[in-house]
Amino acid sequence: MTDEFPDVHKKVLRNSFKLNRVGIRNVRKPVTVNRPNKTVTLIPTIDIFVDLPSTLRGSHMSRNIEVVNEVLDNIVREPVASIEDLSEIIATRLLDRHEYATTAEVHMRADYFMDKQTFSGTPCLENYVLLAESRATRGEGVVKRIGVEAIGMTACPCAQETILKVHEDDGHDVPQEVPGVSHNQRNVATLVMDVPDGADVDADILIEILEGAFSAPTREVLKRKDEAAIIVHAHKNPKFVEDVVRDVLRTVLERFPELPDDVRITVQSESEESIHKHDAFAERRTTVGELKR
Repeated sequence: MTDEFPDVHKKVLRNSFKLNRVGIRNVRKPVTVNRPNKTVTLIPTIDIFVDLPSTLRGSHMSRNIEVVNEVLDNIVREPVASIEDLSEIIATRLLDRHEYATTAEVHMRADYFMDKQTFSGTPCLENYVLLAESRATRGEGVVKRIGVEAIGMTACPCAQETILKVHEDDGHDVPQEVPGVSHNQRNVATLVMDVPDGADVDADILIEILEGAFSAPTREVLKRKDEAAIIVHAHKNPKFVEDVVRDVLRTVLERFPELPDDVRITVQSESEESIHKHDAFAERRTTVGELKR
């Protein structure tokens, strides 16, 4: 009896179709990241893909998890500077192991905690999401991307102006020092951008950009004074989902003036509405060059 098993994946197909992405999803592994001022342990969820030519029946998916394990075993001894760097390493190794593939993609998503403060200065630990992507193309190199997701608050400017007008028409005095009432939304915003060779785009800065674009940032624990401060701040700074996206784009250009024109940027803003049964959404996919123009 032979110990060799049939390799069904390598069965040659005729008159079939190429597949763009074949692989595994939802792999979870611990990762140690060394930043200049701190060391962070993350547990990213990892999705791994390669393309599959029309002539092969299946991809060797066990190679994907083997690459992840090999890379992470090394990183236990030599931590990486970021998860986008890790995604680049894995994508490059995937092409080495899948000789039939021309592209390899790695996507990562991880919870990330930062020390923050409430409006009154009370320390708090807040949860965000880190995103990383890398696409390796044989003979062309790797494009890697960094991203963050944050939750904040928006107050509707349209409803605020409408309510003020109704009060004025009814003959009521509206105190100027108190912002007008409005309905609120929980806003989930995402910023993803290319990381050029040699550039160091800090996820902490991207999170600051998102939080600065909301009507107000939100915090996990709020005492009454902080709760009131957030509500007042948001209603003094009402925003549509469109405003959030545009403010993020504007601030990216201000904080990263040296980015090359071909760097791609994607910004999304989604408001979970309080008075509607639907949500509001806005997005811009662009490059730095287009924004500058």
